[in-house]
Amino acid sequence: MAGHWYDKDGNPQYTIIGVNGKERDTDLRDARKLGLVPSVTTILKVAAAPALDIWKQQQLLKAVAEVPRLDEEPEKEWFSRIIKTSKEAGDKHMDRGTSMHNEIEDYFNKRQREYPDFAKETYFAVVKEFGSQNWITEKSFAYDGFGGKVDLHCEDIVIDFKTKEVVDEKTVCYDEQLMQLAAYRIGLELPDALCANVFVDLQGNVKIIKHDESDIQKAWLMFSHLLAFYRVKNGI
Repeated sequence: MAGHWYDKDGNPQYTIIGVNGKERDTDLRDARKLGLVPSVTTILKVAAAPALDIWKQQQLLKAVAEVPRLDEEPEKEWFSRIIKTSKEAGDKHMDRGTSMHNEIEDYFNKRQREYPDFAKETYFAVVKEFGSQNWITEKSFAYDGFGGKVDLHCEDIVIDFKTKEVVDEKTVCYDEQLMQLAAYRIGLELPDALCANVFVDLQGNVKIIKHDESDIQKAWLMFSHLLAFYRVKNGI
């Protein structure tokens, strides 16, 4: 089982050098051998994510429309092309999200270069909402059986960025997003920190959702049960 892994000091161990001398993704067998802990997002994957499933189904349906069946093409080959097209679209979406995260985090670090508008708008929205703070970006950790890398935090606020096609008044949070934040604040040993999601799109539209303490406590309880299930299931 591939995923993101961390050593006991919180250092990312996403890849290792295999016996053939080539780099490859770290898997569950490696984690057991090296004493690594799974990421929060890896653990969350053991639970159903209806919104994500719907999005994947939509991408598959779009691929069906974009990939017509060729004359006399075997059904199996046609299906393979559809799945490949859908996966490529999903990978492109993920790459864009990663790139946007990087731009935003770099802007918080005041690196001297030009930035896209969405990075600037996100920064100013966060500062307007929470004031000037000693922000820390991309902090990784390992804590009692799980690890992770936090987008943004200070001594009493934990923030996770989410990139979307469109951010508007209909943008909402899902259970997995609250569980992620709940686990992050425990992992950072900031048990009383305020948790918030910051949604942003390419047009620079930003929506900040601050979570009630009762919701985060409930999310932590849910995550704790997922963690226990994951560890028993995978023997780690």
